[in-house]
Amino acid sequence: MAKILICDDESGIRAVIKRYALFEGHEVTEAANGLEAVNACAENTFDILIMDVMMPIMDGFTAVKKIRSASSVPVIMLSARGEEYDRVSGFELGVDDYVVKPFSSKEIMLRVNAILRRAANSRDSTQPVGSHVVFVKDGFVADMTAYKVTVDGTQIELAPKLYDLLFFLIRNKNIAVSRERILSEVWGYDYYGDDRTLDTHMKLLRKAVGEYAVLIKTLRGMGYRFEG
Repeated sequence: MAKILICDDESGIRAVIKRYALFEGHEVTEAANGLEAVNACAENTFDILIMDVMMPIMDGFTAVKKIRSASSVPVIMLSARGEEYDRVSGFELGVDDYVVKPFSSKEIMLRVNAILRRAANSRDSTQPVGSHVVFVKDGFVADMTAYKVTVDGTQIELAPKLYDLLFFLIRNKNIAVSRERILSEVWGYDYYGDDRTLDTHMKLLRKAVGEYAVLIKTLRGMGYRFEG
């Protein structure tokens, strides 16, 4: 059972998602705007947030930014708009997924459960004390144990999902990996339909690593290969 915070100014949307979540045995808290969500997160610990973007009093992006300053709780953003700018804004804040309305509540729960499984697997995985898995290529250094990436001596900050994507590619270096496998392994579910989530993350990752973006090769019609 997980503790889920559903934040949306439309009570009908909250009710539908809540019904599915309760059916699957989760505990649900509701918020009607971003400020209520921020206050709820200050008073309680949640396993995942489902957050609308456009809301009165405080929008979802502002709320996530405030919550992210004190918590790394996974976040699924909901939006009536599918523009790339909105997706980029959300992913730069470190949200785990972005869903455009209208959506299926069953689909939302599939994504929720996939993120929760990945979070549980991450907690269960351990590294021997004192060991660090590090990839080095010229001035590019990725410490996959400490979650640190430096470019020419300067540490760069990445959103959590960008770390996951980069480290997945590095662990499979010199191997062609399909888009479907990346979505399955990094996002934790079979992704059907709109796969712009991966495209947006790749753009953000390449921008973040600067000249070392050349290490990430696009295989047209197939996927990607990290050359190490």
